[in-house]
Amino acid sequence: MNSTKQAITPRIRRTHIALFVKDPFASAPWYEDVLGMQVTATGEKWVFLSFGTKHHDIALIQAEPAPAGADPRGTVNLQHYGLEIDGDLDELRRLYGMLLRKNVPVIKTTDHKVGYGVYFADPDGHRFEFFYETVHDDEEGKRLLHAHNAPSDPFDLSPL
Repeated sequence: MNSTKQAITPRIRRTHIALFVKDPFASAPWYEDVLGMQVTATGEKWVFLSFGTKHHDIALIQAEPAPAGADPRGTVNLQHYGLEIDGDLDELRRLYGMLLRKNVPVIKTTDHKVGYGVYFADPDGHRFEFFYETVHDDEEGKRLLHAHNAPSDPFDLSPL
């Protein structure tokens, strides 16, 4: 019998994210309007939304009220959720323009050396990123991120 244990690593097929929000039913229309999602299920304190293929990609769950004087999001929280777009730099520019027209708070536009991103916030302050990948070879992407210290350099992006 071989006593050497082989490392077990997960093989991920699909992902989703669940976010605590003040009011999932008030927040859901923003996700439908800005991200083009569809509500696929609701419960007493939650709303599930899909980009169209999976049963859900984002779940909005009612957060318990924060104690008086406390930051409702806490001090340690999700930094952002990246959404890789299907398209090119012009598509990223179109999405950037759409965010601006809908008065969605845009946090920054960035050059990551492996692609470009537009960071923005939902009504509860959760950060999202639309990103366009320019490097499609994962090993080359790892090399570039390492060589440039995983940059988030300012990037002048003209909205369409």
